[in-house]
Amino acid sequence: MRKKGFKNKKIRAYMIVKGVIMDEPKLSEKDKDMAKRCLECPVCTHARKKQRGIAYWFVKHVEDAVCPYCAAYERVYGKKAHEL
Repeated sequence: MRKKGFKNKKIRAYMIVKGVIMDEPKLSEKDKDMAKRCLECPVCTHARKKQRGIAYWFVKHVEDAVCPYCAAYERVYGKKAHEL
């Protein structure tokens, strides 16, 4: 299982230490609307609420690879769709 985003966090921490701070990516209205749809999704909501079970496993392992709404949620809120 690969950890997506780990490398980016390391690079960002390095850049902050070196005094180079990059601007956060600009989010479009489409991203915000898609992230809102992920918030309303019953599967993702259940996974965030319960943090266990088949819905949690499904969202954790499938989320941004298949679902564009989960990927938008991560871009907008900075955390995975299954995280609190």
